[in-house]
Amino acid sequence: MSENIRKRKNSKYYYYDMMIDGVRYKGTTKTADKKLAEHIADTIKVDILRKKHSLPNLINYRFKDVWDNYISSQSLCFKTQESKINSAKHFLPIFKDKEILSITSEQIESYQLKRKSEITAKSNKRVQEISFRSVNIEISELNYFFNYCIKKGYIEKNPASGIKKLNELSRNKNLSDSDIDKLIAGATNKLTIDLIAFLIYTGCRKGEALNLKWDDVDLQNDVIAIKATKTKYDRYIPVSKPLKELLNGIEKKDDCLYVFNDDGRKLGDFKRSFHTACRNAGIKDMHIHDLRHVFASKMVKNGTSLFITGELLGHRTTQMTKRYSHLVPETLKKAVDDVWGRDNKNG
Repeated sequence: MSENIRKRKNSKYYYYDMMIDGVRYKGTTKTADKKLAEHIADTIKVDILRKKHSLPNLINYRFKDVWDNYISSQSLCFKTQESKINSAKHFLPIFKDKEILSITSEQIESYQLKRKSEITAKSNKRVQEISFRSVNIEISELNYFFNYCIKKGYIEKNPASGIKKLNELSRNKNLSDSDIDKLIAGATNKLTIDLIAFLIYTGCRKGEALNLKWDDVDLQNDVIAIKATKTKYDRYIPVSKPLKELLNGIEKKDDCLYVFNDDGRKLGDFKRSFHTACRNAGIKDMHIHDLRHVFASKMVKNGTSLFITGELLGHRTTQMTKRYSHLVPETLKKAVDDVWGRDNKNG
C-alpha cells in the first residue's frame, strides 16, 4: 500500500496523509478502490507541489480514473448511481484511456454519430425511439461529467456542451372512443379499469396517479391537486363529471392514504394488468404513457388551445405541447364549419 494512503477504522474509503515541505496534508479520497485512491493521492501531491511552485494546475488525467472518482464522490442514491454506470457502458470503452484534456467536441459528436448509425440499422421503430433517447441520456451524462471536471479544475471547457440531441421519435398514439371502451372493457379487475379511465380523463403521468392521495382530492370544489410532479411544480386538474363518478366509486379506506391501492397498500405498478387489457381489446403497441397522449389529443380536437392543454398536462414549455399542433387545423376547420357549414342558410 502507498505510504500516502490508508484506511481508517469503520470507514470504507481510503484517506491520504502526506508531508510536503514540512506541512501535513490529509483528507479522504472518497473511494474504496485502492488503486484509484493511490492515483488520487499522487495527483493531490502533484497539485500541491505545482501550486507551491506556481506551475499550471491543469493535469491531463485519464478519463477512466476521473470517471471512477466522479461516480464514487457523488452523493447519489443507489438507483441514480446505477443509472449513471449503465449510461457509461457504451461511451466508457471509447473514452476510458483518453486524457480528458485531449477529448474534443468533434470526438463526442463522432461517438454520437456512430451510435446513431448502429441504431438506425435496426428496422423496429420502437427500438429506434428508445435507443435515440438512450443516446441523448449518454450525451447528457458526459455533459454532467465534464462540468464536474471543470469544477474540480481539471479542464477549462466542456467538450460535451452544445451538442445537439438526436431527434427522438414522438409517440402520439391515439384511440377512438370505441377503442377506449374496448380497452377499459379488456381490463380484468376494477383497479385497472379505474386507473385507465383516470389517466384518460386527467392526462396524468402514471407516477402521478399512483402517488395521488385522498388529501389531494377535493370533490366538493371539483379539483385534484397533483403534487411532487416530474417538473417539480404543483398543478390542479378540474374534476369532470365522469371523473367524479369514477372517484366516488372508489372505496375510501380509513387507513389508506392513496387513492389507487392494493388492499390498502400503495400500488407499485400496473403494467402487467394494463398489457392484459390491451391484449383483450386487440390493441397493439400501446403503453401506459400513451393514455396521456389520448387525453391531450381529445382536448385539442375538441377545441382546447395548446396553451390550456399544456397547462393541464403540466408542461413547463410550449415546445412540449407543440407535438399536438398537427391537430389544430382539424379543430379550426370544425370551428369554421360550425359557423359557415353548407346547411347554414343564414347570412
